[in-house]
Amino acid sequence: MARARGDSTGGRFPRVARVNSLLKEVIAEQLERLADNDDRLLLVTVTAVDVDPDLRKARVYLAELGADSRMSLESHRGAIQAAIAKQVRLSRTPTLEFQADPALATGLRVEEILRRMSSESGVADLRDD
Repeated sequence: MARARGDSTGGRFPRVARVNSLLKEVIAEQLERLADNDDRLLLVTVTAVDVDPDLRKARVYLAELGADSRMSLESHRGAIQAAIAKQVRLSRTPTLEFQADPALATGLRVEEILRRMSSESGVADLRDD
């Protein structure tokens, strides 16, 4: 079974959950600052962060991750990690990996299926009358 994004700890390490939340906040603030000078980051929203228990790597899930946004994030990765190092007291600063949030695509797919089912049942109701 796949583990839930943002809760890789299974309840065993509440510290990791706190670090996830703190990193999400710091990264979102930093992206907001960077977006003032880089329009490619204007629509980028951090939806979740999933840091490994050893703090070596953190996956940052984003709502919008087009090619331009990805290039911009990669070029600003060092500045974002520096902001984390400065603002968060950790034994090490995790390396950031930026990924599109798969939950958003799944949600859109479910919504489309429900919409299709609703329209099909609406058509069937019209035929019965």
